[in-house]
Amino acid sequence: MLKLTDDGAKITLQGQPNNADNGMFWFGSALLIGAVAVAMAMSLLSERLAIGALALLIVGSFIFNKKRQQHKKAMSGMISSGTLWVRADELVHDNLGKREHIHLTDDDKVVLIGDGLQIVDSSEARKYHITGFESAQEAKVTKAILEGQALTKRHVNIKMSSD
Repeated sequence: MLKLTDDGAKITLQGQPNNADNGMFWFGSALLIGAVAVAMAMSLLSERLAIGALALLIVGSFIFNKKRQQHKKAMSGMISSGTLWVRADELVHDNLGKREHIHLTDDDKVVLIGDGLQIVDSSEARKYHITGFESAQEAKVTKAILEGQALTKRHVNIKMSSD
């Protein structure tokens, strides 16, 4: 839903919120299972194999955490739900009480992609991907406001004919 304000617009995004990152749960579960396996290996196997199992657990934890950080970084610029307060060169994303202020630099470009927007930097790397607009028109209006174009409210005149 789009509402024009004095200095921009307020847009309510209709998309699904990003799934909660339950990576810590899986990390903790894998760490617990690995620790039990290492404890069993230490009691049942020779010292060399037990140390190898412990090293394998450490390497596995490192790799898992690295992959989780990459996934978290990739999802950081995805906006699909909540409320956007849009002004020239700035937008504020309010999602469940958490506010994120996003300021566009002179090198940033706003690109329409279907019913969504993508904000890219000068090297064409994606910074933000915004979806969940009610229509493509809302995405166009958001792009126009971010680029500094002034929008005015138009009143609709209704003419009734009397027969």
